[in-house]
Amino acid sequence: MSNKMKVGCFALVDAFHPLEHQLKRISEMGFHCADITDSHPGGLLGGGIFDAAISLDDNPFDIKRLFDKYELEITSMAAHARLSDPSTPAKFGTSEIMKSIKLASTINVPYVITTELEPETEWGKKRTHDQMVIIVADKLIEPLRLADDMGVKLLLEPHGPLTDSIQGIKDIMDAVDNHPALGVNLDTGNSWLGGADPVEMAKEFKDVIGHVHWKDLGAEMEPKRGTMYGCGFSTIALGDGVIDIAGVCDVLKDAGIEASTFELIGEENLKKSHEYLKSQGIA
Repeated sequence: MSNKMKVGCFALVDAFHPLEHQLKRISEMGFHCADITDSHPGGLLGGGIFDAAISLDDNPFDIKRLFDKYELEITSMAAHARLSDPSTPAKFGTSEIMKSIKLASTINVPYVITTELEPETEWGKKRTHDQMVIIVADKLIEPLRLADDMGVKLLLEPHGPLTDSIQGIKDIMDAVDNHPALGVNLDTGNSWLGGADPVEMAKEFKDVIGHVHWKDLGAEMEPKRGTMYGCGFSTIALGDGVIDIAGVCDVLKDAGIEASTFELIGEENLKKSHEYLKSQGIA
């Protein structure tokens, strides 16, 4: 059995274009998988005109048919939430994560990816580490129970003051009693930018990493390291930056991770990055 990882694209390769445009471009570049990049309760501009998001209330099979049209496998579904701020219907949170899990399960998408993000409110910013862990864990317990029942894994992505550290992820896992439905989506760029070592993070969570977001970052980002929690995209190809992508590949190439996606801007960067992962024996 091959341990090679399928590699696709974060389904936002051209700004201000709807999902079908993104999928067509990804397919034309020769990739065979992509993710559901973003989701929301519904809205005209967000859902069909200016970006590639889907509505959480869409017919799941319409989404599946759209991916099938371009012969693309759906590897994961993004459900990034404001888990470190107070709960409010105005912010993506527990309810939306649970809708994402139901949608994903209906069309056999194996992973829903979430994170806590950096607190926006003054209240959230004042919380201690231990308080924030419990706040996040509380918002995840019911989604995890649902994910377990529906055959979906909920993955934490490094993208905030907790998840950008190995200890923070471990503390969240401990707070939800190491729930079997919880895993990790390793983001090589976010983890490094937040101050972690992506290679060490890969080693620590190797057995529970279900999916990977690949990106490398340039030396100009080094002054921001440890102060910035996550970045959407990289403007360079893998291997052209300061992150030890080769080291991550070496750790994960026998981990049995089925799929991953690039978070990169530029067709040449995407193609060059795919060749880089092939040269590392992981793709």
